[in-house]
Amino acid sequence: MAVRVGEAHGEGIISARRGSAGLQNGVYLPYPLQSGKFSSVDFYAGTLLIVKTSLIQTRTFLAWSVHLFTATGAVWGFLALRAVFAHQWKPAILWMLIAMIVDGADGFLARWADVKTYARALDGALLDNLLDYLNYAVVPALFLVEADLLPPALALHAAVAILIASAYQFTQVDAKTDSTDEYFFKGFPDYWNVVAIYMLILGLNPWINFAFIAFFTVMVFVPIKYVYPTRASRLRILTLVLSYLYGALGVVGVILYPDVPMWIVYASFVYVAYYVGLSLWPRPRVQPK
Repeated sequence: MAVRVGEAHGEGIISARRGSAGLQNGVYLPYPLQSGKFSSVDFYAGTLLIVKTSLIQTRTFLAWSVHLFTATGAVWGFLALRAVFAHQWKPAILWMLIAMIVDGADGFLARWADVKTYARALDGALLDNLLDYLNYAVVPALFLVEADLLPPALALHAAVAILIASAYQFTQVDAKTDSTDEYFFKGFPDYWNVVAIYMLILGLNPWINFAFIAFFTVMVFVPIKYVYPTRASRLRILTLVLSYLYGALGVVGVILYPDVPMWIVYASFVYVAYYVGLSLWPRPRVQPK
């Protein structure tokens, strides 16, 4: 292995061959640095090696930390399930909201930390899909049943439909992107947790709720491309700002629950309308790469 170090004007090249480098404190150093006999060039070379190793270790630590952050979604899902079984709706909504916040942030953090390079032993996309299925399908399906938001005779059937449709949605090969590298959700993007929270707050008739569940279940199989909020290419800044404001309204709503002012609900519907409109707006045709 050769190590080349250029000084201010490119001078000063050293070579550290195999057998002349050793491991000290987890860092490989050229032989001169081990023996104590080194020139300024050798010193700079060794320093660069130490700095490079430290940077790699730091990047690796950050990358694995992002995976750990994503994995906390399992914790929030578990806590939400416990709260649902106990019929504690406010804590259940809180844990569901935290899971959504983690899911909304971990993709950006994963790209920033370059997890595919520095933590490639773990499949972050697979981990994300597993946790999304838990938090966006399993938890809200149980929530809808336990909160008596659906007709008793059909509640279990609706939950089964949600779970099966979501399993299909999450496992499509082109569920989130295609050959154009345009990011989207193909079919209704399994926002069952959001649907469940709206149904709890609005207190609609269980049969109306069931009709909505049936409609959204069918829409999972209709190949409409819905906007991926954090990776939208059109109106990106506006979409991100409105998405964050929507999340902020959700936090306020959780704090105020069960006395959620209706203006918060109506304001949140503005974002829902924007999201649906942007998703349905015709896209310019992009030639596959």
